[in-house]
Amino acid sequence: MIEKGDVELKQCGRESLERKGQGLMIGALVCWETGCDGQEKSGRRVVLYAVSGNNKELKAAVSLEKLFTEKSIFVPSIVSSEKIEAALEENDFKIHQLTDQINKLTLVNKYSTERQTLITERTALTDASLRKVFSLYEFIRFDGKKISLNAIINRHNGHLPPTGTGDCCAPKLLSYAFAHGLEPVSMDEVYYGRDTAHKKNGTSYTPCDERCGYILPDILGLEILYRDSDLVIVNKPGGLLSVPGKGEEKQDCVETRLRKLFPEAPAQPAVHRLDMETSGILIMALNKKTHIAMNEEFASGLVHKKYIALLDGILRGKPEGHTELPFRLDTENRPHQIYDAENGKLGITEWKKVGVEKLSCSTTGEVKQVTRIEFSPLTGRTHQLRLAASCPVELGGLGLPIVGDSLYGHCENGQRLMLHAAEITFRHPTSGKEMHIVCNTDF
Repeated sequence: MIEKGDVELKQCGRESLERKGQGLMIGALVCWETGCDGQEKSGRRVVLYAVSGNNKELKAAVSLEKLFTEKSIFVPSIVSSEKIEAALEENDFKIHQLTDQINKLTLVNKYSTERQTLITERTALTDASLRKVFSLYEFIRFDGKKISLNAIINRHNGHLPPTGTGDCCAPKLLSYAFAHGLEPVSMDEVYYGRDTAHKKNGTSYTPCDERCGYILPDILGLEILYRDSDLVIVNKPGGLLSVPGKGEEKQDCVETRLRKLFPEAPAQPAVHRLDMETSGILIMALNKKTHIAMNEEFASGLVHKKYIALLDGILRGKPEGHTELPFRLDTENRPHQIYDAENGKLGITEWKKVGVEKLSCSTTGEVKQVTRIEFSPLTGRTHQLRLAASCPVELGGLGLPIVGDSLYGHCENGQRLMLHAAEITFRHPTSGKEMHIVCNTDF
């Protein structure tokens, strides 16, 4: 339609010399409209369109009703180019001055103290400008609530994302859909422009890792590692329940969030669980047939998992081994599990020592030595890995609790459980293909 002149890429802001002539991404998000009560579909599809960046926008030569057979909407930028330019104006001249000075010194001695000082000064000004721009951005989440880019930055421990974060197609489209009660169904992004080393005109690409990967998990409520018509595999954050608990305050969980994104999923889509404090790979079924097949695969021991953990201290002795420990629920101190050689269920775990490293406590600043270890559970008992680590050596455990374990060890204020489901291998229930999913830990 752009080539035919039915749709125009209208310039709506100043284009930098660096960006002049470069291509952009055009995204489309197919949605369903919901009814007035937000529950029932109206049966009408809505297609949202957006372009990347904030200095171009889609504009139709005629009404959209004449161009498209179904309801279509051109989604604007979240923040206008005028507001961004105003936010950058304060430091812009000084940053360019410093850049000119740095370039001159580079020709003389690029290792000079003066040049390094100027680079430090420019970096501080650039970061200040970025923060000012990022403070303008606000998105609508999967649950209809607002979240600012600043809040997302805080969740990333203050690490700033690249320039242009928030201007990609995916966050624009999803934020608009959630703001207007639309149910996202499918999305595609296509590169439009002259070919580059990394992109070809007319080719579809997934949302970028450096910008979209930074903010989409907060907009969607989940970080999706893999998805097809049968399965969704997510990276569950520590502190979020896998399935709902008892009481209103325990309804927010992976299952609840998934069903907001995929309403057709079974009422209980999780095919296995992770402890609330544990992060990492969690598989969810999108239909009952897949749910049954995956349950059978787990029950047959055909699913292989690997976890990464940090043990609170130095693990001495052999570099690898396995534990076989009988545990049961402590009915007087739920959800604790206790060692019971007579009535306990056996939990079998293979382990491998990765190495010893130093860990700094984020609240106290205390530095201590910890052992990084790889766990491969052969059974699926409650708190199995936490118990394999913390159980005394004389009973067959490793004798060192996992760092941040509030049940079987010690947890500093604000500290997380250092246990992450990092890998899973299984057979796809429909295709039969071997699936190997990896999700690196953030510790």
